[in-house]
Amino acid sequence: MKTETEHSSSTPLSTGQTWNTQAYAANGRFVANLATGVVALLAPQPGEHILDLGCGDGVLTEQLASTGAIVIGVDASAAMLAAARQRNLNVEQQDATALPYHQQFDAVFSNAALHWITGVSGHQAMLSGVHSALRSSNPKARFVAEMGGQGNIAAIRTALKATLAPFHIDAEATAASFFPSPALYRRLLEAAGFKIQSIELIPRPTPLPNGMGSWLNTFRNGVLDHLSPTDRATALANTIALLEPILRDADGNWSADYVRLRFHATLH
Repeated sequence: MKTETEHSSSTPLSTGQTWNTQAYAANGRFVANLATGVVALLAPQPGEHILDLGCGDGVLTEQLASTGAIVIGVDASAAMLAAARQRNLNVEQQDATALPYHQQFDAVFSNAALHWITGVSGHQAMLSGVHSALRSSNPKARFVAEMGGQGNIAAIRTALKATLAPFHIDAEATAASFFPSPALYRRLLEAAGFKIQSIELIPRPTPLPNGMGSWLNTFRNGVLDHLSPTDRATALANTIALLEPILRDADGNWSADYVRLRFHATLH
C-alpha cells in the first residue's frame, strides 16, 4: 500500500512514491500527531482485535495497542515496517487491495494511507478485503478511517502541475493520489456492503515546521524523482515560489492546504 496519507503512511500501489523513515519522522510526524479525531472516532476497546491498514512506522499502531486492543499493522513499505518492528509491534507486509483476512477483526482503522491506493477499482478491492476481514458476528464491527479528500493540497498540486509541465511530466497523473468527495466514497462504501455512520470533509490547514521544500521532497518524491538533480532543483524552486504568496504567512511560516475525508462505517 498509507498515507498523506503523507500515518504513518503507506506506500502506493502503482506510483513511484517511496518512504524514507528518517525523512518521514522529521517532516511527516504531524500526520500521526493530528490523528486525535479519527482515533477518538474509532474508540478502541481493550481486547478488541484491530487491523491498522497502512500502519507506516507504527506510531499510531503503538497508540492503539496502548489502549489494550490487540492490533496488527499492515503496510507495503518494507522500510516503514522495519521501523514499526523497532517498536515491538505485530506488523505484516500486505497489499491493501489483496488483504488475506477473513472474519478476524472487530475494527479496521486507517489514517492518511488510503489516498495512496490508485483509482476506484483499487478502492473497490480494498473495501471488499476490509469487509471480509471484519467479524460479521460483532454488531460493533466497524471501519474507521481518515484520508485525503476532495480539494486536498489543491494549491500544492496545482503549482506542481504548472511547474512540471515544461518537463513533460503530468504531476497529477504521476502522483496518482485519490482524493474523493464524500458522495463518491459513500457510494463505494455502500456498494461494498457498509452502512455509513458518518462521513465528512474536514479542512485542516497544517503547519510545516521544516518548510515546503522538505514536504515536497518527502511526500511528492514519486513525482520529483522523474527529474534530473538539476531539473529537480529548478522545479522545486519554481513550485515554492508559486506557493509562497498562498501558503507562507507574513512571519515566514509554511502550511499545507490539507482537506481530510473522515468516515465511520459498519457492516449491514
